[in-house]
Amino acid sequence: MYISNITIQNYRGFSNLSVDFREGINILVGQNNSGKSNLLRALALFFDSKARKQLSTNDFYNGIPLNELKQHSPKITVTVTLSQSAEEDLMGDELVTVSSWLVKLEEPYAAQIQYDFFLPEEHEQDYLNSIKNAESPMKVWEQVENLFIRLYVYKIWIGNPDNQVQVDGEDLSKFDFQFLDAIRDVERDMYSGKNTLLKNVIDFFLDYDIKSDETISQEERTKRIDTRKSDFKTTSDTLIDKLKERLHKGNDEILSYADHIGASFDKSTPTFEGAMSENEVYSILQLIIKQHTGMTIPVANNGLGYNNLIFMSLLLAKMQVDSDGSYLGSNAKVFPILVIEEPEAHLHPTMQFQFIKFLKDNLKTNKVRQVFITSHSTHITSSAQLDDLICLYRTDDRIQVSYPGKVFVDAQPGGSPRENSDSKKYVQRFLDATKSNMLFAERIIFVEGMAEQLLLPVFAKYLGKDLEEKHVAVINVGGRYFHHFLYLFDSRSKKTINRKVACITDIDPMRQEKNKKAKRCYPYEIGIEDNIYSYQNNSSLQAYKDHQHPNIRSFTQDSTYGKTLEYQIAFENSGCKLLITPSLANAKELSDLMDAFSSGESLEYLFALLRSSEEDKRITSALRKELSPEVWPESSKKAAVIASRYLNSVGKGENALELSSILQENYSKKGTPEFQEFHVPEYIKNAIEWVCDDK
Repeated sequence: MYISNITIQNYRGFSNLSVDFREGINILVGQNNSGKSNLLRALALFFDSKARKQLSTNDFYNGIPLNELKQHSPKITVTVTLSQSAEEDLMGDELVTVSSWLVKLEEPYAAQIQYDFFLPEEHEQDYLNSIKNAESPMKVWEQVENLFIRLYVYKIWIGNPDNQVQVDGEDLSKFDFQFLDAIRDVERDMYSGKNTLLKNVIDFFLDYDIKSDETISQEERTKRIDTRKSDFKTTSDTLIDKLKERLHKGNDEILSYADHIGASFDKSTPTFEGAMSENEVYSILQLIIKQHTGMTIPVANNGLGYNNLIFMSLLLAKMQVDSDGSYLGSNAKVFPILVIEEPEAHLHPTMQFQFIKFLKDNLKTNKVRQVFITSHSTHITSSAQLDDLICLYRTDDRIQVSYPGKVFVDAQPGGSPRENSDSKKYVQRFLDATKSNMLFAERIIFVEGMAEQLLLPVFAKYLGKDLEEKHVAVINVGGRYFHHFLYLFDSRSKKTINRKVACITDIDPMRQEKNKKAKRCYPYEIGIEDNIYSYQNNSSLQAYKDHQHPNIRSFTQDSTYGKTLEYQIAFENSGCKLLITPSLANAKELSDLMDAFSSGESLEYLFALLRSSEEDKRITSALRKELSPEVWPESSKKAAVIASRYLNSVGKGENALELSSILQENYSKKGTPEFQEFHVPEYIKNAIEWVCDDK
């Protein structure tokens, strides 16, 4: 059995949302205020005995329209469905526990439980009369708070809610719901055996070598444990006798005071006797950490992260205790649920990865049946399977849900949709801590490489935009692998994340001789010798150009003048010496070319500055061809010379890092005489402005 679905209506940030869960681990990710914690609290309404069931006005969804509020009193409804596990024993305690909850009898069975928080019918007319003249939802809520919330009641129904059969508290008590919220003090629960958690764990695991020995009978186990208890009593009695012996003389002196004060008037005299139980000894045991050096330190001296992991291990141990039928009999829990908010709070990245692995290993042993985690950590996200992830996000002020593991589906002509396993595997493999940031962002820009990733935030500043302020994530897909990641965000498909996505890609013109491999060429070579060559551009994202897609758009260089990012930067900033970075090859040549361009020297003058390499000869030859002067005026040809030489001189990664720093420093001088003009390439400008536009 497992919790397969929750449907929430009018509770906190949820208007009406249905969320599917899977067996094992469920990791809820998303931005702040996307509903992750409230979803878990909705689950707690059923299964957490400590959770407050009587809600308040603040627990209602505050976006209910006025006309709906005037039709009937607001009501909160939360419905949970439990489904049969793949390999469940139908003769086990789980099905017995929910047998009266069943809404589907055939396999796989389904059980249902529903929480309602509502105004009883006898007060409904009073409510309608009191709010009939309300001019805003706020006025209605004021009336609810002042007059009616105290009259609200909650009911928990099982099976078909129309039958109005209330849950048996005994059945609910079989669920072990352990909730670790984001703000927790784990240390107070683990210092010593005085604490309930540690005491219960010690009590269960005392003599565990015998209790867990399946090679001997239960009778033999009981006999061996009784022997140890007897030995303990003998040892403890000896200790008490030694204490009494050491206290003998002092005892006489203490009791003399009783004689003087008159406490022995009836010939009764106080004395000292005692016995020591195993349970009493627990209270003196303290949890310590033994280091590899042999030194021991109190657990309180450890960091919060380490203690969080220790606490969770103890909690899992307690859940094992509470679900052990041979130990607790009919009081044992049948369905342990572990809920953890933001486990990354005190864990470094490596420990976060280890934490997820730890939980998955524990699930294999059935010590915990289902785990729910909320997280903002890209490290936890990247260490999880796509199928484990549930993404909550807001759009149009409504909370929506996406399932990253279920979006890789292609339509089949005349048939059922089919999963694209290759794309799913690709995203799973490359969804590292950097890329998984896309699941938390409000807007996304996909780029081909590191250079774009480094430069785009600086480019945005030159355009008066702040990518961080707009919650834009710049994601490097490591080539032209956009299509794999776009499955996650295609709003035309179900279960995706509806976000604005811009894809920036190079146009990369190519030419090809017959029966030979296509090779990259310069934009001014296109159309030259077309009797020898065929030409083509990168058209991998053609479907996302212009306004062809509701939320995804591609941006690339102009087909006439474009090639790559580096080429385009230099083409549109031909006289800008900010581009000459320390790692740039041919720096002197490029500086001279830029000076010549700025001074208005001729194209031939620029040609004369070039080295006599084969590539330089290729550039010169192509630009001397009969290119259309309307399309290729001399100014564009001169810019193309500089762009070509710049492209051939950069080491992409290092140069981009240096250029980013130089442009950032230059931007800081804006408004001063030292500031140098820099033009963001047009296609990148369009991408940034589109993705940052709130429309």
